[in-house]
Amino acid sequence: MRFRYVCSDCGRIFETEGLMYQCPDCAKENDGTHFPKGNLIVELSQETLEKAREKEHVTPNDFYPYPIDDESLYPVGPTPLMRPRRIQEKLGLGHLSFKLDSQLISGSFKDRASLAVALQAKALGEKRIVLASTGNAGAAMSAVGAAMDLDIILFVPESAPINKLMQSVLYGAHVVPVKGSYDDAFALSIEYTKKHGGINRNTAYNPITIEGKKSVSIELFEDLGRKAPDAVYVPVGDGCIIAGVAKGFIDLKKAGLIDKIPRIIACQSEKSDAIARAIEKDDYRAISATTRADSISVDLPANGRMAARYVKESGGWAVTVPDEAILDSQITLTRLSGVLAEPAAAAAYAALEKDKDNLVGKLGKDAEIVVLLTGTGFKDMKAFDGRVTLPPAIENDISALDNLRF
Repeated sequence: MRFRYVCSDCGRIFETEGLMYQCPDCAKENDGTHFPKGNLIVELSQETLEKAREKEHVTPNDFYPYPIDDESLYPVGPTPLMRPRRIQEKLGLGHLSFKLDSQLISGSFKDRASLAVALQAKALGEKRIVLASTGNAGAAMSAVGAAMDLDIILFVPESAPINKLMQSVLYGAHVVPVKGSYDDAFALSIEYTKKHGGINRNTAYNPITIEGKKSVSIELFEDLGRKAPDAVYVPVGDGCIIAGVAKGFIDLKKAGLIDKIPRIIACQSEKSDAIARAIEKDDYRAISATTRADSISVDLPANGRMAARYVKESGGWAVTVPDEAILDSQITLTRLSGVLAEPAAAAAYAALEKDKDNLVGKLGKDAEIVVLLTGTGFKDMKAFDGRVTLPPAIENDISALDNLRF
């Protein structure tokens, strides 16, 4: 067997490579008021890890539960690792990098999990994939589905940004707007799968999603000359991306390719801080999220327990920032590095700015720091309304040039 499942809460082992969502025992305790229990961890076999260790260079495919035969069918990475010189100077961090997952095909990090679930569907002979999304995961799954001939059914809150929803429509997905929140869409998508079949892609609910997300850490290992960074700043909503980042480094360590896990830093809006509360106070209750950064606006984090656990085990911590700082960081990123990031991605940089002194105090100014920028700002241009305006037109006359002052 290439892998098996382990319950992240009770530790029960499931010796299967088939379709599984949650530990049946722990999931019975879920009542919708606290972070869900029973999410599963994919544990790769020692043989798989040993094969990876023996290679001169590794790729995410060496660590996927369901490997892909043709990586050119829908290439997911490697994404660029950027050294933003002007921001390095601004913060006094000479070894700061940005991982630009906004450069993935659909424009966001969510391509990683979507590819992994598409591979699962192909391996298990399934054509239909069902999920809920505020936009990015749906667009990514729809794009992968178009490339790999899969039928995508997408439940979305009707308030999700139109640019993201139109992506999914254009890719050919069956889009179902829901009068409610992301959590409402999430619940309906799970019920749809129970009634009508297919594979449910919802992050954390399907443990293979985290296996896709971990691919970014395998890339970072190679990007940095086959070593791990000292810390990674990750935008956090439902806890799946950050768990995937941690899991990638955990697998690299199990394979004997790195000696330590980097500090994993959870970056959240003050208006959607459920996982920060869990990390800092062991408070696992649902909240009412209202952040403008829609991709990380989550009331009840689907993978909150695993995320908090991995952050603590890495020696990491949480940083929360106001929405105003997130939106300001979008402008900073564009003007000092040329990167147009969506609000959720900019939250990671905003957290680094706030946390810089604490970071330097713990790791030193020469630490190797990575900020994960998860999505392009082109997906949500309304975020700039009232903050950036186009200049008025000048007369089509050479004399008008005399009045221009730059």
